[in-house]
Amino acid sequence: MTSPEGLDVRIGLEVHCQLTSLKTKLFCRCPADYRGKPPNTHVCPICLGLPGTLPTVNRRAVEAALKVALALNCKLPSRVVFYRKNYFYPDLPKNFQISQYDYPMGVDGEVYLEVEGEARRVRIRRVHLEEDPGRLVYRGGITESPFTLVDYNRAGVALIEVVTEPDLRAPREARLFLQKLRSILEHLAVFDGSLEGAMRCDANISVAGGARIEVKNISSFKEVERALSFELMRQRNLLKMGRRVERETRCWDEVRKVTVSLRAKEEEEDYRYFPEPDLVPIDLTAELIDAVKREIPELPDARKARLVKQYGISEDEAAVLVTSKALADLFE
Repeated sequence: MTSPEGLDVRIGLEVHCQLTSLKTKLFCRCPADYRGKPPNTHVCPICLGLPGTLPTVNRRAVEAALKVALALNCKLPSRVVFYRKNYFYPDLPKNFQISQYDYPMGVDGEVYLEVEGEARRVRIRRVHLEEDPGRLVYRGGITESPFTLVDYNRAGVALIEVVTEPDLRAPREARLFLQKLRSILEHLAVFDGSLEGAMRCDANISVAGGARIEVKNISSFKEVERALSFELMRQRNLLKMGRRVERETRCWDEVRKVTVSLRAKEEEEDYRYFPEPDLVPIDLTAELIDAVKREIPELPDARKARLVKQYGISEDEAAVLVTSKALADLFE
């Protein structure tokens, strides 16, 4: 059951997961394995957005994203369309990000979590495919660094974003959802959770009587729980003092363990979405969907049930095993 203290809390997540199984970036032939490489060496005119360059869609990325949408029980559109998401930030060399908007890879999905012995449904609003921005590097943390460095090796790497409805009621539930999502992606063999920065999360949290706050720059599951716990306490304290919770975007400072105000929260219209003119829509044909379905392996929930039946272990033991594909593989 949901604890009384969680009845006034609503949490939704925007989870960015790199498709680490791919060898090249989403719209060019640059290597996608940028980790440990000298800054700004895995780049080309396309991922730097130089004038006159044209993107080409990585078909493997579309198939991998479709596999994720199916695994999350999403409804599929008849076609997907790429859009330009326009905003100015140093990690975007083009000043826009190629993403998806009205026609994503999937919508209206669902995932079930086990919370205090009960199944909790978490609705998936959408799954879409987009390019990763570059990486900003700060010396001593985002709030203390005297300067910002930019590494564009990551720019253009294929990324899926999984957006939930605000169905989570406590910071711990957010952590449980991320663990479940990581396990699903690992079983699909599209994602390696051991790689630094392969999964990043923005969290939206609101308390009854206050505005929705977005918390960015959260790099691990533990930090997601800590950031949301701090933000929950901060918002409740403001409301107890009779003050307003202003809608804004805040940043999680891992050093000081506090959230820091970054800017006013953007609205959808601020991004001025419009269809990417250099990419044609992609039809999700029945043949393509059937081919991708055949590649979907046994997923964590089904594997958990089989482990209990086949090996006679308890449900709790099986649940621990399937949190990691590598651990479950080792057991078998």
